[in-house]
Amino acid sequence: MNTTKHDLISEVAKQTGLTQSDTKIVVEELLETVSKFLETQNSIEIRGFGTFYTKMRKPRPARNPKTGEVVPLYRRIVPLFKYSGD
Repeated sequence: MNTTKHDLISEVAKQTGLTQSDTKIVVEELLETVSKFLETQNSIEIRGFGTFYTKMRKPRPARNPKTGEVVPLYRRIVPLFKYSGD
């Protein structure tokens, strides 16, 4: 089962006693800040949780599953997360 952003906001609000609207602001700002750091290719380490980082992927041919047509995937930067396991 996937957890949605709404589920996350509801659970954090319940655990902290904050309102859902205040919690939504905090969660969205956190996600926006993580995105901004990753756009500049900086990593974010949250001890006891994990590390958000980016990686350069090499160009390669791919296949459109609908048509079977071979399409190029260009060199790109992808965001990744590594769980710390603590």
